[in-house]
Amino acid sequence: MTQILASIVDADLDVLAHLAAVADPRAGAVATFVGQVRDHDPDADGPVTGLEYSAHPDAESVLRRICTELAVDPEVLGLAVTHRTGSLVVGDVAIVACVATAHRALAFDVCRALVERVKTEVPIWKRQQLADGARTWVGL
Repeated sequence: MTQILASIVDADLDVLAHLAAVADPRAGAVATFVGQVRDHDPDADGPVTGLEYSAHPDAESVLRRICTELAVDPEVLGLAVTHRTGSLVVGDVAIVACVATAHRALAFDVCRALVERVKTEVPIWKRQQLADGARTWVGL
């Protein structure tokens, strides 16, 4: 059975806790993605100083569904993903995803699929704070 951690939190994210959540003696690879707030966006009119994430009440269940669907492959031994909500500044971690498998290629593939599906399917919204004080919604 695949170990799954799927959560939405308004607190700092711990990469080591995600690695521990997917630990399995059968695993030869753990692919990890850490998404952090950057100081720019190609569509922004100036430097970005922070982001504010908000999530629909069903966001965590959508996140868990995605993990469960990816865990159908018996070679996937563990999935851990957490997305942050609330106000973040440049450098803060917004998402951590870890996938454990026996071999690296599958770990990379599933980790990438997990992150891409979080971005496109989970109802989380992002508002940018710009250096000039303006706030703009992203991806709406």
